[in-house]
Amino acid sequence: MARTPRVVITGMGAVTPLGLDVAALWNGVKEARSGIGPITRFDATGFDTQIAGEIAGFDPTTVLDRKEARRTDRVIQLAIAATEEALRQAELTITDANGDRVGVLIGSGIGGIETISEAHHALAARGPSRVSPFTVPMMIADMPGGMVSIRYGARGPNYAPVSACATAGNAIGEAMSIIQRGHADVMIAGGTEAAIVPIAIAAFNAAKALSTRNDEPSTASRPFDKTRDGFVMGEGAGILILERLEHALDRGAPILGELLSYATTADAYHITMPDELGSGAAKAMALALEYAGLQPTDISYLNAHGTSTQANDRLETLAIRQVFGPTARDIPVSSSKSQFGHLLGAAGAVEGIISVLAIREGLLPATINYSTPDPACDLDYVPNTPRQATVDRVMSNSFGFGGHNVSLIFGRFAE
Repeated sequence: MARTPRVVITGMGAVTPLGLDVAALWNGVKEARSGIGPITRFDATGFDTQIAGEIAGFDPTTVLDRKEARRTDRVIQLAIAATEEALRQAELTITDANGDRVGVLIGSGIGGIETISEAHHALAARGPSRVSPFTVPMMIADMPGGMVSIRYGARGPNYAPVSACATAGNAIGEAMSIIQRGHADVMIAGGTEAAIVPIAIAAFNAAKALSTRNDEPSTASRPFDKTRDGFVMGEGAGILILERLEHALDRGAPILGELLSYATTADAYHITMPDELGSGAAKAMALALEYAGLQPTDISYLNAHGTSTQANDRLETLAIRQVFGPTARDIPVSSSKSQFGHLLGAAGAVEGIISVLAIREGLLPATINYSTPDPACDLDYVPNTPRQATVDRVMSNSFGFGGHNVSLIFGRFAE
């Protein structure tokens, strides 16, 4: 039987509330800094939630000319910026010679919702003739990947997984599968989201999902803490360059880490609530271990979905205990969302980047804002301060509305 190709990470790019590139993201992690503050992208007066994880200082004309920037939604602009950084680190130039073997899987949980909002306003205020002809290509969720493919000439597999907050995890995992099937040598994979707009904040408020801790934004996202009151909306993009190992070695690419496993399941339970037994999440984690041929004790650190909602954090903890058994309390678990909020469809990619850096830098990211233990959340959440440690393998979880569950396992690369 042919050996399954190994898949490695050769480049990473990120635009997040902690900064405009991966270095800024990681510096924020090391400093245990919050990227959450008052909403400035619109006037949030009168909204129950007036805080978010916004990206400060992002200028789309650094990667697009002014005409292109006007014709692309922010969700596309962020994806292109993150891809530019990832390709640069991977030292990868896509040409006519290799373009057929380079694919793109970039997902978005919501897509160009800012464009949809603006088009609806134009329709209501000024009539149908005032709706831009670029509305459709700016708003549809596949267009970040489509634009990346067009811009760089990547002609391999190209589609957009959409599984709410599990989107980027699915994109990365499916990209790995495409490489292992032999359908591509390189995949540009990840997620992007730009949903800090009135309709999205109002809708998540109506669902009682968002924190309303408006008077202290930097401490509002507090996963696993007893006083948590909902997630904080964030925006951003994360891109990983995944590559067949032999291809990466042949071209002398920098190898940052290895993607060891991917598993995805469904709760088949409720449109927004996780399965009350945590069984869907537990099954995803257990399958990821099984597919990688690993035991629970082989995991050095778990980057949790950890949204800061009451149900998610309690049930993810329950699922971790089911899978890791008596060793569950020995495995450090933390939520990066404590620092920059919930990036929805981009979350799994940015957290995947953090997982790779945790391995490379020997640092366990903290769960900041943790002050009041919850008896239902009784694991080692690396409270408030990052911790030095040897990190060989990281499990990263992403779960989404609709009952979607993804677990990825990243590992230290060794030939």
